[in-house]
Amino acid sequence: MSYHNKIKNEAGQRKLLACDGGGIRGIISIEILARIEDELRKSSRRPELVLADYFDYVAGTSTGAIIATLVALGYSTDKIRDFYIKSGAEMFEKARLWERFKTKFRNDKLSAMLQEIIGVDTVFGSEKLQTLLMIVLRNATTDSPWPLSNNPNAKFNLPGTPGRNTDLALWQLVRASTAAPTYFPPEIITVDPHEFIFVDGGVTMYNDPAFQLFLMATAQPYRLCWPTGEEKMLLISVGTGASPNANANLSPEEMNLLYNAGTVPGALMSAALHEQDFLCRIFGKCLAGEVLDEEIGTVIDAGISNVPKLLTYARYNAELSREGLDALGLTSINPAHVQQMDSVEYIGEMQQVGQAVAKEKVSAVHFAGFPA
Repeated sequence: MSYHNKIKNEAGQRKLLACDGGGIRGIISIEILARIEDELRKSSRRPELVLADYFDYVAGTSTGAIIATLVALGYSTDKIRDFYIKSGAEMFEKARLWERFKTKFRNDKLSAMLQEIIGVDTVFGSEKLQTLLMIVLRNATTDSPWPLSNNPNAKFNLPGTPGRNTDLALWQLVRASTAAPTYFPPEIITVDPHEFIFVDGGVTMYNDPAFQLFLMATAQPYRLCWPTGEEKMLLISVGTGASPNANANLSPEEMNLLYNAGTVPGALMSAALHEQDFLCRIFGKCLAGEVLDEEIGTVIDAGISNVPKLLTYARYNAELSREGLDALGLTSINPAHVQQMDSVEYIGEMQQVGQAVAKEKVSAVHFAGFPA
C-alpha cells in the first residue's frame, strides 16, 4: 500500500511513530520496535504484520531517520536489526589519517549502504513508501532546521514547484540527517536552483521529533490537518537511551572554553529532547514514560486544567547511567559501553538494553484503543 492511500483514510484513527537520533544506539530503538511489532502481530493475529501496516506517519532524526525510512519502506524489524548489526562497523569506519582533522568517520561506506537498502533511484515521493515520512535535517547554509515530509499537500511538494522535496533522492536526505558534525562530513544537496550544505538533524530542536511530528500531522500550515483527540490519534516515541553527564565535583574553574565547547551542544540537545517529550505528555494522554524531573514527575494523568487531550502518547526510552542500567537488571553492563553513539563493538550490550526496556515498558494495553 502506498502512503497516498493512508492520507485518504480521513475518518479513521491516526497512528504516529517518532524515532530519536543517537548513532549506533539506534539498535536500542530497534529492539523496542521489535517488541511493538510482536505485540501488534499477536493482537491482530497477523504474523506477517510490519510496522508500516500499523503506523500512518513515521518520523526520524539522524539514526532515527534511517530507522523511520526503513519502517516506511515496509521492512520488518528483523531486517532493520540485521542491517544495523551487519553494517554497524562499516557505518563508523575511521576516516583516513589526512581526513581526521575534518571528520572522525568516512561517509562513502554509509552512503553506499543507504543506496543499497533504500535504492539509489528512490525519491522522497516514491510509491515504495508505505507511510507518510518525516526526516529532520539541519541546513547549515541557511542556519535553519529542515523537517521534510513527503506529504503531497505540503507547500514545497506541490506539482510545478521548482526543486520539489518529493523529487529529492531519499537515501541522500537520510545521509544528510545522519551527518553529525565532527563525526561525518556534511552532505551537499541541490534543491533546484540552490545548493545547500546539510548536517545532522540532531543539532536542532528535533533530535526527538515527536512533537514536531504531531504538529506536521495536525497544524493547518502543513496542510494535512488530521483530527485530534485522545481516541483519534496515537503517538509512539522511541528513544536511543539518555546519558546525563552530571558531575557533582565540577568546579567553576573547570568551565573554560574547551569545557563549554565540549558540553554546551550536548546540553542544548538534551534540553530540546526533554521539551519535545514534555510537550507531548502535557498535550497528550500519556500512557508510559520515565520521570522527567523531580518537580513534574512522569506527567502521567496530568496536563493543563480544562484543556482536552489532543492525542494518546507513550514514550519508551532507557536511562544509561549506572542506576538506570541496574534498575533494568543489567548490572553487568558498563555504562560507558552503551552511552557513546559510535561504540559499535558493544552493539550486543545495547541490544540487551533495548530488550530490557521493551520487556519492562512496552505493553499491549498501550495499543488497545488503536487496533491494527
